[in-house]
Amino acid sequence: MAAMVSNPLYEALQNALRVVGPMVQEIDSDIETPFRQFQSGTVWTGPTAKLFGAQLAQFRSRVRTSGERIVDELQTALGRTPVQVPEEEAAAIKRRYGLP
Repeated sequence: MAAMVSNPLYEALQNALRVVGPMVQEIDSDIETPFRQFQSGTVWTGPTAKLFGAQLAQFRSRVRTSGERIVDELQTALGRTPVQVPEEEAAAIKRRYGLP
């Protein structure tokens, strides 16, 4: 029986989630503040402001949806990836993905 070792792909996916998760939260937070300020009605008013506000709301929604999808895809991939694999498979994964 081949020796089982840590799956380098599993570790890479975990690391990606640790890095990307906070980035997605930061982006979400960074767009929320100007969105709320704009929605207050004290920043800019008028017909052009309403159009801009609608576009800003669409961009905010797109940013949130995209961020959630990225994190969800990483979590799904992590859930499908075994924690340990045979030593030969780990070496092949490292070569395939250029992992250390």
